[in-house]
Amino acid sequence: MLSAGIVGLPNVGKSTLFNAVTRTRKAQAANYPFCTIDPNQGVVVVPDPRLQVLSNISHSQKLIPAVIEMVDIAGLVRGASQGEGLGNQFLSHIREVNAIVQVVRCFENDDIHHVAGSVDPVRDIEVINTELILADLASIQKRGDRNQKAARSGDKVAKAELALIEKLIPHLDSGKPAITLELSDDEKRLARDFMLLTMKPTLFACNVAEADLAQIAQELKAPASGELHPSTRFVKAVQDYVRTHLATEAVVISAQIESELIDLPEEEAREYLKDLGVEESGVGSLIRAVYHLLGLRTYLTTGEKETRAWTINEGDKAPQAAGVIHSDFERGFIAAETVHFDDLVELGSFAKAREAGKLRIEGKEYVVKDGDVMEFRFNV
Repeated sequence: MLSAGIVGLPNVGKSTLFNAVTRTRKAQAANYPFCTIDPNQGVVVVPDPRLQVLSNISHSQKLIPAVIEMVDIAGLVRGASQGEGLGNQFLSHIREVNAIVQVVRCFENDDIHHVAGSVDPVRDIEVINTELILADLASIQKRGDRNQKAARSGDKVAKAELALIEKLIPHLDSGKPAITLELSDDEKRLARDFMLLTMKPTLFACNVAEADLAQIAQELKAPASGELHPSTRFVKAVQDYVRTHLATEAVVISAQIESELIDLPEEEAREYLKDLGVEESGVGSLIRAVYHLLGLRTYLTTGEKETRAWTINEGDKAPQAAGVIHSDFERGFIAAETVHFDDLVELGSFAKAREAGKLRIEGKEYVVKDGDVMEFRFNV
C-alpha cells in the first residue's frame, strides 16, 4: 500500500490531522515540540460518494472504499539536516513514504506555541524545504564520491549517475526541490534510486482555526473588497508560493474540526459542520488529493453482493486493473465490459447504458479511466 507522510514544524497540527484522517486517536497531540517521536501509521479511507450512488442502482449489501496509508512524522526544525531535534531520524522516516503532506499553520493562537515565535507560513515552508534540500545535497554528494572510481573504470551506470548528480547539485543549491528539475524519462528512472526527499510529490495543507473556516472559504471563493481575514491572507500567501515556486497546490483544512467529528455518527457530523457554516473541513478533499498525488486512480465494480472501489496506478491497462482483483483475472483476461460512472448515472441503469452504446467491450490495450465501472471476462 502506498503511503503519504504528514510533515511540518512542531505544533502546526500534524498529529491532530493524522487523527482526523485516520479517524483514530493514535497520535498524541500536545502543545509542545516533539510530542511525536516514533511515526504513527494508519489506514485512511478515501471518501468516494460514487459508491453509494452505484449501490443504489445495484442494491448492494455493502460498500468497500479505496484506502491509502498515512504516516504522522515528528516535527522538523531548522538544522534537522545536521541532526537538530533528532532530525536525521525524522528525515529517514520521510524517506520511507511515497509522498508528502506538509502541514502549514495558518492561524493565530497565543495559547499554542510556535517554535519561531510567530506565525508566517511561507517562512515555515522554506525552513522545512531547506532542510530537505540540504539532506538531499549531502546524500547525492556522498553518492557522487562513491561513483568516481567506477566511472573512471568505464562503468556506464556510474557515469550516468554522475551526470545526473552534476545536474541536480546546482538546482538544489539554488533552493529548488529536485521534483521541479526537468529530467528525461531515463534520468527520472535513475533518480528513483537516489531516494531523494525533494523528489517526492508534495501537497500542502493550510491548517486553519475552527472558528475561521467558514469565513476563509467564503473569502477565497468570492474575495471581498475590504480587508481579508488574517488567516485568509496566510492561506493565499501559501497557495501563491507553492504554485509559483514548487509547482504544486495547497488545500485548506481545519484539523481541529475533523478531530472533533471522530466520535460522532455521520448524520451528527454533517449537522455539526452545517452549524459552523461549512460543508466539510477540507480533510475529505485533502485525502482525495493525496490519493491522486500518489498517482492512484479508482475503477469501480458493483453488484448485489458489494459495490467496491479498486485502486490502480494512473495509466494501467485493463488486464492490470483486472489483476488487482485476482491474478487469474489478469492471466486469463479476455475483455472488460466498461461504462463510465457519469454515463451510467445519467442513463440510470446498465440496460439503458447498453442501449445508448455507452456500455463498451474493451480489450487488452484499453487504459482504464478513473470512475470506470467494469466487469471482466477471463478464462484460465
